[in-house]
Amino acid sequence: MALNQTSTRLKLYDREFQSRFLLGSSRYPSLDSLRSSIEIAKPAMVTASLRRQGGLQDDLNNGFWNLIKELGVPVLPNTAGCHSPKEVITTAMMAREVFETEWLKLELIGDDYTLQPNTLELCQTAEQLIREGFKVLPYCTEDLIIAQRLVDVGCEVIMPWAAPIGTGKGPINLYALEILRDRIQVPIIIDAGIGKPSHACQVMEMGFDAVLLNTAVALANQPVQMAEAFSQAIIAGHQAYCAGTIAPSESAQASTPVIGTPFWHQT
Repeated sequence: MALNQTSTRLKLYDREFQSRFLLGSSRYPSLDSLRSSIEIAKPAMVTASLRRQGGLQDDLNNGFWNLIKELGVPVLPNTAGCHSPKEVITTAMMAREVFETEWLKLELIGDDYTLQPNTLELCQTAEQLIREGFKVLPYCTEDLIIAQRLVDVGCEVIMPWAAPIGTGKGPINLYALEILRDRIQVPIIIDAGIGKPSHACQVMEMGFDAVLLNTAVALANQPVQMAEAFSQAIIAGHQAYCAGTIAPSESAQASTPVIGTPFWHQT
């Protein structure tokens, strides 16, 4: 049974959020499209990195900070692009100073092609960050043992992928995700690989606590419209989970009452 699902609020560590949607801030075609996407999605947090490059130029990057302050949305710094524990720790310390927050999305990349997390050093790095006072949200795979170990070292949230970053394939290992949700008793945010609103709705219907995504909105033909679609899909999936979906059946089940049916229809 997933945590937090009896309430419309999402609780992570010691803080409650109104939304179960976390939104990335990179690769948008313009600062205006980012602004409008945030305004319509009303995310719990917006992720940002000291290594932000790409879609927005340096002059727009300056505008990004002003935008975040103006909108008042909490920032979740991340350690995107880090390939070693030392690099992660250094970036985390800088992020804490720049963003003035203890919250941190931990990314420790092990493979440049798939951007798969370095699971061999992820847990040790998370433990060190927690000792330094960070509220760590670790990006990981759907591996149950890694997830359990992250919880053991003090992570009160985990963030497994649905599929590799940016692929848009949606949840590709449903069995592993179902096991993960059943066994891990802390909030789980699906992070990476979500491509369509239906993907987001699907994982929320499975009992996951929130969804974090970036590319599917930023690179859509209409980012603002897509941000709204994802926001609605996440709400719908959460409501469906709370309401209780019916169990699938191998055979057809009549849904129309037979009261008043002519006698010859019942023979």
